[in-house]
Amino acid sequence: VQLQASGGGLVQPGGSLTLSCAASGFTLTHYNIGWFRQAPGKEREGVACTSSSGGRFIYVGSGKGRFTISRDNAKNTVYLQMTSLKPEDTAVYYCARAPNVCSGYDGIYDYWGQGTLVTVSS
Repeated sequence: VQLQASGGGLVQPGGSLTLSCAASGFTLTHYNIGWFRQAPGKEREGVACTSSSGGRFIYVGSGKGRFTISRDNAKNTVYLQMTSLKPEDTAVYYCARAPNVCSGYDGIYDYWGQGTLVTVSS
């Protein structure tokens, strides 16, 4: 099982980024995939999740209306589209797999990608 997060980078405030999470070694359609982030000096927090049944959840309050999670099962890839980015969105973003349900609690996720750094700065 592997999860490969990519798409991070430096972006100016107000800009947009789309992160990708490429999954391999398992059937994506059977699993829930979440995005988490960890800012310097802070605890990891749940950002969003896409469920195996097609549900989409945004957990970070500041992300509602700005973040969209989606999946392309044919490409074994999950995306996190982020718009109107703010400096407080700066963090390492991780994708992870959950066997049963979506949650903003990281304890239910069994496999994690390596993370991709998003820096929002002028």
